[in-house]
Amino acid sequence: MRGIPYTKQLQRIANKYREAGNEWPATAKMIARWAIDQRLWQPQPDALLTKCADELARAMSEEYYKDPQGREVRTKLSACIEQTHFWDDIRTADRQFMALSVQQSRKQIVGDCWQLKKEVDSYNENRRPNKPIQLILDFRADIAELEAMSEQRPAA
Repeated sequence: MRGIPYTKQLQRIANKYREAGNEWPATAKMIARWAIDQRLWQPQPDALLTKCADELARAMSEEYYKDPQGREVRTKLSACIEQTHFWDDIRTADRQFMALSVQQSRKQIVGDCWQLKKEVDSYNENRRPNKPIQLILDFRADIAELEAMSEQRPAA
């Protein structure tokens, strides 16, 4: 499959899994096991480095601490600068880094919401369910509810 982008190769593998009559819906691990068994997938040369970097990034994004006001906030934040993701600590990051990180996180959320809206609209318009799925993208009430819940918790 030389010349075909890697993501397209993976999409073809998932389609072959389904075409082969395997269990569907399926987990990514089920498809991966089948792909490896069928010798349709092998690790890329830099796969270990990439896997380690991805796991480090995930771990850093899940590190929290309680700020002086008692809020749990992420300790490590990332910002993409010239196509490279850099990580900094919220307790020491300068304003420029923080502003860039916040802007990029917000952009990602907007992109996720846009994709979800297209999926819901497509489902509602093409499958025409008796009860269309309602999608509310105004999160103010959700945020207020989460803030109220966190204020009710006793400080640890």
